[in-house]
Amino acid sequence: MSTKIKGELFSRNFVSKKWTFLLCLGSFCFGIFFTDRMWNIPESNDMARPSSLIEAERLKLISEGCDPKTLYQKEVKRDPQALFGEVSKTHNAIQTLDKTISSLEMELAAARSAQESLMNGAPLSSDMEKKQLPGKRRYLMVVGINTAFSSRKRRDSIRTTWMPQVEKKRKLEDEKGIIIRFVIGHGATAGGILDRAIEAEDRKHGDFLRLDHVEGYLELSGKTKTYFSTAVSMWDADFYVKVDDDVHVNIATLGETLVRHRKKPRVYIGCMKSGPVLSQKGVRYHEPEYWKFGENGNKYFRHATGQLYAISRDLASYISINQHVLHKYANEDVTLGAWFIGLDVTHIDDRRLCCGTPPDCEWKAQAGNICVASFDWTCSGICRSADRIKEVHKRCGEPENAIWKARF
Repeated sequence: MSTKIKGELFSRNFVSKKWTFLLCLGSFCFGIFFTDRMWNIPESNDMARPSSLIEAERLKLISEGCDPKTLYQKEVKRDPQALFGEVSKTHNAIQTLDKTISSLEMELAAARSAQESLMNGAPLSSDMEKKQLPGKRRYLMVVGINTAFSSRKRRDSIRTTWMPQVEKKRKLEDEKGIIIRFVIGHGATAGGILDRAIEAEDRKHGDFLRLDHVEGYLELSGKTKTYFSTAVSMWDADFYVKVDDDVHVNIATLGETLVRHRKKPRVYIGCMKSGPVLSQKGVRYHEPEYWKFGENGNKYFRHATGQLYAISRDLASYISINQHVLHKYANEDVTLGAWFIGLDVTHIDDRRLCCGTPPDCEWKAQAGNICVASFDWTCSGICRSADRIKEVHKRCGEPENAIWKARF
């Protein structure tokens, strides 16, 4: 091939490559000019949008009724009845949660009590065995009558007056949800003559609650603690009542009184008082730990007198769960008050729980204000109760069919 022909081919290739490069460059510049991508940085999700866009959206919200002022005005103009309904729903939800927590605490107390009984080798009572069965019922109240080995005549006088017997006792439990038991522990020598006498009496009447507790006057605080712990583990009730065996009680009136406070949490009901702390040895109601209550001459905090008082289910559960760390003072009524002094407890002072014997309770009954309990302050109970309680029952007792007509 000649040199001339080679030159022409080279010239054509060079021109073709040159125009191709220029065409590509022109296309690239043309695209940049129209899309303007070289000078606009993509907006980041975290970067603020232009103020014009924000203002446009704000105007749109206002036009649709979402102006902050408009929203506030709508909130203020809401129906007060609707607001009250929402508050009521919230209050009910809190109450339900509180009851659920109390139920769980009670179940824990029952399980713990049963476990301790098994670990200590003590057989479960027939009442507790029934408690373990599914489908257990809720009772209105458990009334524990505090008694001693030497109080057989007092117990018999109660059985013939205000405490239903045999079929009526069973009917009282089934229809009215009221459990009544004499509460007693065991002697210093377990299985001795004192224990055998109580066992024989229980076989005849079937109205005892035996405690894992050594009986003794100076051990009343411990007995009270054991009673509530045992009772709450055996029966699921709204209230747990303690009464002495020399006090007259009108059961229907007691039930009607307690029912009024059924929906309140942590209730402590009794005749509230605040007596002096006695530091002198040898006197009745001496308090060995008087120094814990401040200077000499100070008074106790408010607490219910020990002849009769009632506590709600959640407080009985509290005692059962914390029984190993609850301190006992010399006086039982002071001890119970001390356990509740640091809790959010409602103290209810009802003077019908501490009426005097006739003519006091008789006058009140005639006026239509029947007493719950009657006793003599001078004796801390009915003086010579085994002999006089029948008279008190006749003059101050509620009608015989009152308990069956009562609606709890």
